[in-house]
Amino acid sequence: MNATAPHLLLRTVQHRVKIGAALPFSVLSDDGRLLLAKGQVIANDDQLLALLDRGALVDRSELESSRRDPRKVGAEVLADLWGETMDQIGRMLRASLHTDFAGTLDELCSPLLALIERDPDLALFQVVRQEGMGENQYGLRHGVHAGIVAVMAAQRLGASPDEVGRALRVALTMNLSVMELQGRLAHQLFPLKPPQKQALREHPLASRRMLEEGGVTDAEWLRAVAEHHENTEGSGYPQGLREPSVLAQLVSAADVYTAKLSHRASRSPIPADRAMRDFYMSRKTLPAAAAILKETGVFPPGTLVRLANGERGVVVRRGAVGNTPVVVALMNKLGEPLMTPVKRDTSQPGLAIAAVLAPSDLKLRMVPAKLVMVGGTAPR
Repeated sequence: MNATAPHLLLRTVQHRVKIGAALPFSVLSDDGRLLLAKGQVIANDDQLLALLDRGALVDRSELESSRRDPRKVGAEVLADLWGETMDQIGRMLRASLHTDFAGTLDELCSPLLALIERDPDLALFQVVRQEGMGENQYGLRHGVHAGIVAVMAAQRLGASPDEVGRALRVALTMNLSVMELQGRLAHQLFPLKPPQKQALREHPLASRRMLEEGGVTDAEWLRAVAEHHENTEGSGYPQGLREPSVLAQLVSAADVYTAKLSHRASRSPIPADRAMRDFYMSRKTLPAAAAILKETGVFPPGTLVRLANGERGVVVRRGAVGNTPVVVALMNKLGEPLMTPVKRDTSQPGLAIAAVLAPSDLKLRMVPAKLVMVGGTAPR
């Protein structure tokens, strides 16, 4: 079905359908008859599958009018858009690969790129504050987190818009064949079993095959997925290559850095400052590693900190230099919650970051978009 046709296959935009929630558009039969009106509900997976199998359609103009452009909405809506976009990407990647997989993924990448462009600090907040993910969510969310960092690093390195988009697509699909396994492993306390080890070792090539079967023909995308665990020393896997593509090295760096920030049943997330130090020291010869350091800083948004004046809070915006971000103070020096969060510029005397805190040191509910709004415009 061409890009100017008035209808799209429902299968192409099934990620926009949330079971049990109001439809954002009408669903039509393959001959244009109304099956479900906008606002009606698809009750279960079986009903959705039946509609997909019969070639149900969606009106393209109605679909377009249902979108919310992250670049045009108020800042207070951004947290909801992040949640919606994460959920839609998860539903899309969980679904079986289908005709025009690349086109469907592009349809999802556009709002994600727009969210990163609208507020890069809020995007990084999603990467750093990863706790609270349910069973099986890690594999899905990790691709988004790595994609955010890969996009920002690629832009720092002067990549074209097409190259930036390709980096995001690689990050989202590099673990396509093991997403469910990754979710289980994040909650697994016992050591890897032999079949799990084998699946992880083989997943770059398996993910590439899945993309090829789904109709992806972009050679650079496919190569980067196959090579994202290779390295120039030849000690990577699955092929032990010494010349992985530049794109593979970029996404690999984002993959490794963001994985250090994640929570696992077997360990707590590595504090942001140590995660960056460990990551950079292991890959400091790579331009991508330097780009990630420059983009995120030592204390990226989402980092929990104690200031020199004793207040505790969370980094919400990167500063003019990597170690002087903007912080929103949430507790006073006695550990009591502040009635109103207060913006603190850590470049000012007496307000420097004294320590990075663990989540247990700051047990307060945080709404990222609201906190970032308190932080104001990034001083960059």
